[in-house]
Order: sequence, then C-alpha cells, then structure tokens
Amino acid sequence: MKEALDHLVEKLDGLAPTAALVLGSGLGGLVDQVKDARRISYAELPGFPRSGVSGHAGEVVAGHFAGTPVLMLSGRAHYYEHGNAAAMRPALEVLAGIGISHLILTNAAGSVDPEMGPGSVMLLTDHINFSGSNPLIGEPSDRRFVGLTEAYDASLRGAIEKAAKATGTSLHKGVYMWFSGPCFETPAEIRMARVMGANAVGMSTVPEVILARFLGLKVAACSVITNLAAGMTGAELSHQETKDMAPVGGARLATILRRVFQDGLPD
Repeated sequence: MKEALDHLVEKLDGLAPTAALVLGSGLGGLVDQVKDARRISYAELPGFPRSGVSGHAGEVVAGHFAGTPVLMLSGRAHYYEHGNAAAMRPALEVLAGIGISHLILTNAAGSVDPEMGPGSVMLLTDHINFSGSNPLIGEPSDRRFVGLTEAYDASLRGAIEKAAKATGTSLHKGVYMWFSGPCFETPAEIRMARVMGANAVGMSTVPEVILARFLGLKVAACSVITNLAAGMTGAELSHQETKDMAPVGGARLATILRRVFQDGLPD
C-alpha cells in the first residue's frame, strides 16, 4: 500500500482532497467536470484493481469539482471479475491514507419499483447483501465486526437530499440489494427482492460500503437507474443497455453532486 500511497501523493502535487467518489458503469463522464485534473492510471498504483468491464476507465482523476478538491475513482473492480469481494480494499486503504474522510459511491442499477424508471436517481438508505460473500472474510482483527446500523452517513445523505431539492432534481430513496453477478437476475429473484424490501438491484457498491466503514470513512451512495429489473417488462437485459442509459441519470446525479460540493460537505 505504501508504494501506491507515495506515488499518488506525488502525483497529487500538493492537492489535499478530503472527499472521493467512485464512479460506476457508464458514469465516467463526471470526470470531465473536474478542473485542473491530474490523471493516474490504476496500472501505476500497486494493488489498485484492474477492471475488465467496459464503461470503467480504470484511473484516478483528481482536481477541483465545483470549487472543491476531490478525487474520483473512474471504474471499480467487481466481485464477479476476481472472485474477491475485497478487490477494492487496497484502493480504499490508499484513499484513507491520503486523508479522505468522505466517500460517495455511485452505481448503475436495475429498478424493482415500476414508479422508479430508467434515468432516475436513487439515494441508498440501506442495503441487503445477497451475494453470499463479504470483503472482511479473512480479516484477522476484531475490527472485522463492523456495525452497519448507520452504514450510510445521515449527514452526508442529508446534504445530497438538500442539494437535490435546491436544484429541483428528482431523487428517490431506497434499499439496494447486492447480487454477485455477472449474469442478470431472474424474474423470480426480482420478485423475491421486492418481497424482501429492495428497491433496486446491482452487482457492486456494498463491498465498498463495508470496507469504507471498516476504515472509518463516512459513506453515501447513489444508484443511477438504467432499466426495470428482469421480468418487469418482458425484455431481455444487457450491459449495453446499462452503458447507454447511465449517462441519462448520470447527468441528473452530476447536478446533485455539483451542488453538494458547492455547498460544502458536512463534517
């Protein structure tokens, strides 16, 4: 970790962000709004993930977003790529090491709610881990027993809600269910997810939330809805649809996040 941390600090050249964003499938366009951007490929940072999913650039972009120093991870590693739920741990440890205290995660997700269609943005209030895995399996210390009652920081969620209201941007709230992937869910699984209280489903984010809380970071997360989930329309799902639709909701999410950073993050 030290080698990656030292290299990143050198590349930041005095920039000292305390907030970071992880950008999901098709949401990498947000980095174009970063001023005075420094770009560092994950390949330059030992331990950083190698994402093989199209729509994930695999680079760190640091600079100023809405006037605030920020670091963005454009692309993530998924459990289904590596069989390792902790694939993002080295990257998040480096973020914590350079002084990041606030982490906002984004993802592309399928909606279980017919009233929350493609292009919508959902603020996560909680999650359901249905993957059968956990990124802290194998962690030897008692720190592995992370409390998740308040996994999603109330003050950070409040700032996102306030920003959505101030910009007139529609924002849904709900529970995200993590499936391991890479195949999409079946209609029966979506019916189950609805009964269990999920509002959206996807293949990421939850391991990062757990790891971030393990590292003491304040976390919030937003889903950009790219499709209605399996069985809701009769249409077959595809990753191409995810990439095509993500920028639609991504533009709405960018509006909200710009206002969050413009107003200043909560302590």
